[in-house]
Amino acid sequence: MSGIKGVDRAGDYNKMHTTRFMTAAAMLLLGAGFAQAGKISTDLGNKDGELDAIIQFNVPPGERHVNKLLEKGAKIRRQLKSVQGYFVTIRGDALADVAADPDVKYITPNRRLERKLEFANGAIAATTARQYGYEGAGVAVAIVDSGVHAAHPDLASSTGSSRVVYAESFISGDANPNDSYGHGTHVAGIVAGNAAMSTQSGSKRTFRGIAPQANLVNLRVLDANGVGSDAAVIAAIDRAIDLKSLYNIRVLNLSLGRKVYESFQLDPLCAAVERAWRAGIVVVAAAGNSGRDNSMKTDGYATIVSPGNSPYAITVGAMKDMRSVSRADDVIASYSSKGPTRFDHVVKPDVVAPGNMIISTMAPGSTVTERFNETVVSATYYYDVPLPSQANQYLRLSGTSMAAPMVAGAAALMLEKEPGLSPDTVKARLMKTATKTIALNSSWTDTRTSTTYRSQADIFTVGAGYVDVWSALNVTDVVPVGTYALSPEAVRDAITGVVSVNASSVIWGSSVIWGSSVIWGSSVIWGS
Repeated sequence: MSGIKGVDRAGDYNKMHTTRFMTAAAMLLLGAGFAQAGKISTDLGNKDGELDAIIQFNVPPGERHVNKLLEKGAKIRRQLKSVQGYFVTIRGDALADVAADPDVKYITPNRRLERKLEFANGAIAATTARQYGYEGAGVAVAIVDSGVHAAHPDLASSTGSSRVVYAESFISGDANPNDSYGHGTHVAGIVAGNAAMSTQSGSKRTFRGIAPQANLVNLRVLDANGVGSDAAVIAAIDRAIDLKSLYNIRVLNLSLGRKVYESFQLDPLCAAVERAWRAGIVVVAAAGNSGRDNSMKTDGYATIVSPGNSPYAITVGAMKDMRSVSRADDVIASYSSKGPTRFDHVVKPDVVAPGNMIISTMAPGSTVTERFNETVVSATYYYDVPLPSQANQYLRLSGTSMAAPMVAGAAALMLEKEPGLSPDTVKARLMKTATKTIALNSSWTDTRTSTTYRSQADIFTVGAGYVDVWSALNVTDVVPVGTYALSPEAVRDAITGVVSVNASSVIWGSSVIWGSSVIWGSSVIWGS
């Protein structure tokens, strides 16, 4: 097997390949940076009363650290191993004393976190992979989301038992792991639905996930309204790491996110992602759906959400597959969040996958189906009459939430074929083999408001390109042990205005994705 260059430690960034990209507004953002100081996040809110906070330590906290917190009036809610810290309730006026402890790294609020809503098998060549027998058998994917409707027929095994092998809720006061919102079940079906309800006699359309034999671990963190918190997500990631060996959890899907408030090196969600990655779990995260957000005057650039801003995650943007198997007409979705990341300027997303108008499994009676009935796919769309007894089993949803599980499923296929692959090699292969030929410019008009949104395919909208599952399954490059497939940094020279990608942090070396040909050849497609 050929080798892929690696970086031997996180943050070892050096300039190699020069690129030009996107808009002047986004270039200014790179030059400006964002100031931050101290150990207490600026968004902790009212410091006079009690508040929920996540306290990270520089060392694994022990009894003396707990005692110090208790002395300051803190109520310990949960230990969070991934961030070497605790989720606590504490008076705001005690925070300064807590932060004065040299062992305390950083204090953040327990931030609100939400799901990211807004013909794909053929478009990413998963159908070809299945024809050669790769369906994710033996691999478990952890779904950190709103729960999974385990009784859905598409999530059953050949014996009829559910492939949801473990379920737990991390929502305070609600121990039921079932999906009352409807988002997590849809995500689970994209990863591992086996099309049981769309392949019976009389079916005319089939809705199958990328890895239809993979097992699922349901870690519920979002409530019936699709809302959760940092602490719940971190606890769920902790559990996935704890259960990795028992269930062979090799992939973790995070189709959720929130605004970025600080560097990934301080963000507790990113710390949990890094711990999972180091434990040998491929972490796939949604990029976010804020690509049309111009509130920062950046034309939607720098809107990647956390934890998708982690350089260890595979962060996925959304493509429109134009409801056809061919990739030739596919375009980037205008809502798909764009990089670089705030504070760190990490090049994101890493790859893109279909995420628009995706049909997948439905959780009956869930909030989405009740409030947004138009998302329910009528059985007449995929069956001739007479209809099967269990009709209306699918939803149609859009967003990077739907794109991320496409890649999680692809990772499961790769790990079924080669169980010894590291998360770094999985990421490297997916990015190296991603299709670089993508429509350069596209637009979409919202007929309700007569607003036209324009998109362009550049390094901060499509990353390394459009995932190609079959190609990723057949490349042989390996990231050396002890090296990391970190997403690279983008740096703007304040004097010349030239933007460089620090490609020594990229494990593909000079031959691949950012290389001397600047991702799509000699014509640098994102303009000057």
